[in-house]
Amino acid sequence: MSATPTLGPQRIVCLTEETTEWLYLLGEERRIVGISGYTVRPRRARAEKPKISAFLSAKIEQIVALQPDCVFGFSDLQAEIASELIRRGISVTVFNQRSVEEIFSMMYQVAAMVGQAEQGAQRIAALRQGLEDIRVAAAALPRRPRVYFEEWDEPHISAIRWVSELIGIAGGDDIFPELAVQSLGKQRIIADSAEIVRRAPDLIVGSWCGKKFRPERVAARPGWQDVPAVQHQQLFEIKSADILQPGPAALTDGVAQLQRLIQQWSETHGR
Repeated sequence: MSATPTLGPQRIVCLTEETTEWLYLLGEERRIVGISGYTVRPRRARAEKPKISAFLSAKIEQIVALQPDCVFGFSDLQAEIASELIRRGISVTVFNQRSVEEIFSMMYQVAAMVGQAEQGAQRIAALRQGLEDIRVAAAALPRRPRVYFEEWDEPHISAIRWVSELIGIAGGDDIFPELAVQSLGKQRIIADSAEIVRRAPDLIVGSWCGKKFRPERVAARPGWQDVPAVQHQQLFEIKSADILQPGPAALTDGVAQLQRLIQQWSETHGR
């Protein structure tokens, strides 16, 4: 009797962290043959897997040499990498998840591709329950803070959609909801800093895409002395690896940090 063939791709290159993290959680890390140099989750992946890409660039020849049967990428920003690999005859799947629901969809698709649809569905259900628990707890807050989430400082870029949604789940209100629905970073640029001041955020959360957030620089911006978050020193960092990777980390550690900041603000300033 012949052995049951192993399903799905056997040699996967992950150009961003979230698919690496998810495959490790599914126990399918043996399939990964290359990862992003920005990967920090799980920590052991950095020691176990060759690093073959940044975010906007990749070591094409090294990827080809690894003989992957699938490459996972993310967003329009990796379109050039994807097209070059496709021209080399490599199968590429590029996800473009921008919302919490789209993150769940990506996770289910990846799980199914590696023969772990059932486990993936169970883990997704647990993540959904965790978010619902946070939402229920947030409903008891006496007041919801107005939150400005800054993804980049020069120019100012506000929260991407899944971050805006997680702010809402955790009990806050994104002050730029109309920008959150825009998929591209250039569409979320706030040209006039005075508009941020006008919207008077109670909390400012910075996550500057891989560089350290400097709350003292934000507080010193001209005209920002009257912003409630600045007056009450409510400026905090959430590291980009925890919230700007559209995968498991954002739905666990990222939202948990938002919840903690919003709860602390509510206990001190929300009554």
